[in-house]
Amino acid sequence: MAKVPSAVVAAGGLLGGYGVARWTGKRQLGGAVLAVAGTAAARQWRARAGGKAAGALTAAYVAAFAGSHPLARKVGAWPSVFGVAGAVALASWAVADRRG
Repeated sequence: MAKVPSAVVAAGGLLGGYGVARWTGKRQLGGAVLAVAGTAAARQWRARAGGKAAGALTAAYVAAFAGSHPLARKVGAWPSVFGVAGAVALASWAVADRRG
């Protein structure tokens, strides 16, 4: 079975976490989706690019989640989430996925 690129896992975690929280009305459930995907992506980042890169990408993932909230006030919720998910996916691809 082919591995899912870490860029897809990370972006999917941000998009899926927000979607689950919004559609279920349970922020904790969305947070669980975000955390599970972030953990899976971090494991892939560590295996593909090493500990320092994994730490930096994990920080970017958390910063994207946090930064999507104030950005949503300016551009709307979904555009904000798509923007930060795209940024994290691009960083993930550049640092970890393109190597493999």
